[in-house]
Amino acid sequence: MRLQLDPTQVARARALAASAAAPVLTLTQQHTTVSIERAVLRMAGLEGADAEGIPWVNRLADAVAEQVGLQHGIALPVWDALQAQRRADIAVGADPLRTLAQRAAAGSVEFRVPQGRAAAAATSGAVRAARAGVRRIDRQRRARERLVARYPVDHRPWIYLIVATGDIHEDVPQAQAAAREGADIIAVIRSTGQSLLDYVPEGATREGYAGTYATQENFRIMRAALDDVSKELGRYVRLTNYASGLCMPEIATLAGLERLDMMLNDSMYGILFRDINPIRTFTDQHFARQVHARAGIIINTGEDNYLTTADAVDAAHTVTVSQLLNEHFAKQAGLEDWQLGLGHAFEINPDLPDSFRLELAHALLARTLFPDAPLKWMPPTKHMTGDIFRGYLLDAFFNLAGVLTGQGILLVGMMTEAVVTPWLSDRDLALQNVRYVMNAAGRLGEDLAPADDGFIATRARHVLDEAVELLERIDDDGLLDAIADGTFGLMRRPADRGKGLEGVLPRADDYCNPVATVLAEGTAS
Repeated sequence: MRLQLDPTQVARARALAASAAAPVLTLTQQHTTVSIERAVLRMAGLEGADAEGIPWVNRLADAVAEQVGLQHGIALPVWDALQAQRRADIAVGADPLRTLAQRAAAGSVEFRVPQGRAAAAATSGAVRAARAGVRRIDRQRRARERLVARYPVDHRPWIYLIVATGDIHEDVPQAQAAAREGADIIAVIRSTGQSLLDYVPEGATREGYAGTYATQENFRIMRAALDDVSKELGRYVRLTNYASGLCMPEIATLAGLERLDMMLNDSMYGILFRDINPIRTFTDQHFARQVHARAGIIINTGEDNYLTTADAVDAAHTVTVSQLLNEHFAKQAGLEDWQLGLGHAFEINPDLPDSFRLELAHALLARTLFPDAPLKWMPPTKHMTGDIFRGYLLDAFFNLAGVLTGQGILLVGMMTEAVVTPWLSDRDLALQNVRYVMNAAGRLGEDLAPADDGFIATRARHVLDEAVELLERIDDDGLLDAIADGTFGLMRRPADRGKGLEGVLPRADDYCNPVATVLAEGTAS
């Protein structure tokens, strides 16, 4: 199923999105953040934490920030200090960078911003270290490509299911069981509030509230478990987590290093729903998406969240606007169409006449605007009432809409949504629902086409027209002002406020980011 849209109007929508995004992209090139600088250290191989559980990347970044600031980038003072450490013949063992972090935490390192030949030497050393990290990401990408070729998934949409108990060792058998029941993607949802932690917890975790902490070790454990079940099933099972919040660049880096396949990474979610400073979010996001692009990771955006706070009919055009902005920001960071899991949702009040036709119109609009993107289709949540039979029926309609309109990623809806945390039996029933609709409807969309002057096509064109009108206003007023005014999801978020603002820094003229330098080289190693 496809719509006939006015190509001139579509082109105008994209041009307006690019124009609205341009000033924000300029800001991202003028700033860095504390998390970006910590991500540089992670890419260079710095792992581990002190006895209090504070990561060494935080300890080292804090020491540099206190002495010389981070506006020059962390690479110049750190790799200059590493050279000084070598000249002083200090015993560093197998990990000079960790030794430096430990010494800095103890207050025994004096940092400086090197100049001239010393700066060139520090830059050269930092680039070598960053290149080693990027090579590791390149190897992980090639490993994924080999596994996908060996264990192909021969259907769309991919079935996406959330597993998260709080205990990574309990998540593993549940994730493997979900894969055996038909899930193609396992999403390990994060523990509540992790997005507001300005550090990444260390090691395997066994306690979390409404989710499991995103850590490098947890990534390793789950990826290995899903590799095992992929071999067993002959079908590559993808792993998803969240590159959002105050540590977005670091988590994106860890995801690339540990071969995650998808990451939740929306341009405005953290701003709107976590009250994180807009400039920090956009700056962090650009770097994170550059890493995703290199790692071959598919991003999932969060437009579905707007419809949980705003009306799904009245605010439909804000979803389209956000998708267009997400697309532009993503492509400016190097992501390709096949990596754009742009989000939308089945959230129209089912009591509204023609609600299913409206859902089809909105889904087809997204599918037609982004024909090569693996769109992520989200199930009903807002209007789930506790009537499990009605909920199961709504999920079936949601699944049917996803199959008919060719969505790429279908998140499994649960009949007990908004009532209790779903039982394993609820998940099994939900997967049966998906399988039945996919088997029964098959490629039914090929046999159907909306009439050009019919309800569905007319509604889709109306939403596109409203999106263009809104983009015109955003382009005139500025995207940051639009966010501050509550344009998206009814959330008002001024650019000079929000969590993490103190971690945003204007770049100095001699700013150095060796990871960005290596990523800009383009070619996989």
